[in-house]
Amino acid sequence: MSAPRWLSPAEQRAWRTHLALHKLLMHRLDRELQEHALSLNDYEILVNLSESPDRRMRMSDLADATIQSRSRLSHQISRMEAKGLVAREDCHDDRRGTFAVLTEQGWETIRRVAPDHVVSVREHFIDRLTDDQLEAIETAYEPIVEHLKKLR
Repeated sequence: MSAPRWLSPAEQRAWRTHLALHKLLMHRLDRELQEHALSLNDYEILVNLSESPDRRMRMSDLADATIQSRSRLSHQISRMEAKGLVAREDCHDDRRGTFAVLTEQGWETIRRVAPDHVVSVREHFIDRLTDDQLEAIETAYEPIVEHLKKLR
């Protein structure tokens, strides 16, 4: 087995800055969503459902979209069902399939919370960068995202 290619000081700084940004930003956004009695995971699920036809998705597709195991998603959906945000419905085409469906309360919640969340994303991320920096981030991250998608 060959020795690992250790990170150079510049590579290590870039990696650690990325980790710090991700952790701090997700923590901040999650805390701000908690003021609305939602977690960042809840919000991501509400967004995916709100953007889907008929505000519904197969549980397996929702798990893939939110990068969660089916078991973890099932527990998350159970918690959200208890809050009245989503419901499960059987898939008539596939007896094993189940849909997660955005309830009217879930729809009202996403409509109420989304404006505050967008303000937070702008305040803590978008407005801290120039248009050129935003474009550079997208350009730099896109090949990594595509590589990791292939490994799923």
